[in-house]
Amino acid sequence: MRPDPHSYADTGQPQTSSISFDLHVDFELKTLSGEIELRFREPGSGPLDLDTNGLRIAALTSLAGAALKFELARPEPILGARLRIDLPAQTRGVRIRYATSPGASALQWLGPAQTSSGQPFLFSQCQPIHARSVFPLQDSPRVRVTVDSARFTVPPRLRTLMAASFRGRQGPATDVFAMPQPIPPYLLAFAVGDLTSRELSRRSAVWAEPAVADAAAFEFAGVEQMIVAAEKLFGPYEWERYDVLVMPPSFPFGGMENPRLTFVTPSVLAGDRSLVNVIAHELAHAWTGNLITNASLNDFWLNEGFTVYAERRILEALEGRELSELHAAIGRHDLDVALERFRTRPELTRLRTDLAGIDPDEAYSTLPYEKGYLFLRRLEELAGRAAWDGFLRAYMTAFRFQSIDTAQFLGLLDRELPGLSQKARALEWIDQPGIPADAPQPRSRRLEELRSVELPPADVSPTELLVHLQAVRSPTERVLRELDARFGLSSRKSLELRHTFVLLQLRAGLAEGIDGARRVVRETGRMKYLRPVYQELAKTDRAVARRTFDELRESYHPIARAVVEGLLK
Repeated sequence: MRPDPHSYADTGQPQTSSISFDLHVDFELKTLSGEIELRFREPGSGPLDLDTNGLRIAALTSLAGAALKFELARPEPILGARLRIDLPAQTRGVRIRYATSPGASALQWLGPAQTSSGQPFLFSQCQPIHARSVFPLQDSPRVRVTVDSARFTVPPRLRTLMAASFRGRQGPATDVFAMPQPIPPYLLAFAVGDLTSRELSRRSAVWAEPAVADAAAFEFAGVEQMIVAAEKLFGPYEWERYDVLVMPPSFPFGGMENPRLTFVTPSVLAGDRSLVNVIAHELAHAWTGNLITNASLNDFWLNEGFTVYAERRILEALEGRELSELHAAIGRHDLDVALERFRTRPELTRLRTDLAGIDPDEAYSTLPYEKGYLFLRRLEELAGRAAWDGFLRAYMTAFRFQSIDTAQFLGLLDRELPGLSQKARALEWIDQPGIPADAPQPRSRRLEELRSVELPPADVSPTELLVHLQAVRSPTERVLRELDARFGLSSRKSLELRHTFVLLQLRAGLAEGIDGARRVVRETGRMKYLRPVYQELAKTDRAVARRTFDELRESYHPIARAVVEGLLK
């Protein structure tokens, strides 16, 4: 049976338990080449189906070196090409020699002119289903694997970082890693570049290109306090280290929760620590997403809804309820934008979805994040915080290092807190589109003040200013110019504030909004900013939007490139 709509992995076939790989990184050809070993939980025989996308298979053998028959099928849209291997009796694993393609969807190769160090840079982004463009494997979160050995041979002046435990450099330029904890394939992550570190605590450091390292260390100085707060809420941190890698501007997401090594966009380096909630979110994934993982993307809300809830509990513990409520208000604004985006596809506004035949990058939005958060907050409100926190501890214990679906979550909820799911009308939240009428609303005195004034006071915090800007419904030229004069929004370092202000300028018909929009999409490849800015720019002047994208498309990660291309069709 193939339970994951985005994988060829079959539960009736041998399941991979661990992998090892040895790859050569070629910046000139933009390829990885080498071999991977897959070792099975139990010896098996018969067909074994693996996921691949654009891989060139050179040879395939048993672990003992005997050649095995295999067939690489024609690629299918979304899924890629099935690699079927004929396993003799009692096969314990396979070894595959292969190479990636220059257009691998998980990889971005940056030339020296695209980095602050003047050295080339490579990074991976395997979520949601792009690991198969780097490794031939069962690319489903159901199939968790350990990494016994990962070897990267790179140009000697560069170094590899991997979301794993560093085991040293061998020879002139081979970096070796291992990951003893079982992880889903989308969390296999690495980067190669001119990278340096700054220690944040005994178990945490920030990595970046040299020109960025000090600014990153300032921005993320509070990471250890976040880890301590999270441990008090959710139990011990299971991954030994928590390091942060500041990526090049083309990184398509705010952050990626790769275990031991969060990847984070440089757009969070606002200079005032106002966007460190991104770090709180990625750290929270160490429990909700990495420790407990959705079994398929149909249950993506289990990863992201739980993580937004956990992120805001961490922020509340560190900064107080009022700040966490401001972040909840920002999240509700983003949720309303997503609901409007999927107005004609309401099935994608459910928590438990059916994504068979749908590209998960196309369906990606803040909906599972923010609707999932509201559902969990509703459960907390009805149960009471003490009882709900008891459930969270039971949840972390019951499903530790497992991949689960929504039915398993509901089963535990009914056992631990009988009657709560019915009282909350859980199936309405989970299986119906839209947002229930009794969804929790963020509430605080400060929130109401920020929404009611035309021009906030000059001493508002960046988070408060963002809440105010998102509350502006019909921007006038006069109000926008006054806001810009008071807060310098058109030249603000924070892309969170600047892109929000640019959207208001475009909606108000201000000519300078076009230049502001072009500056934003030149500075970042983060999809959170590219999608709305290109969308609004296209409404204002489609030719300018198209021309801008044509100029910049090669600087974007393949995932972001495809998203913007789809918007402008």
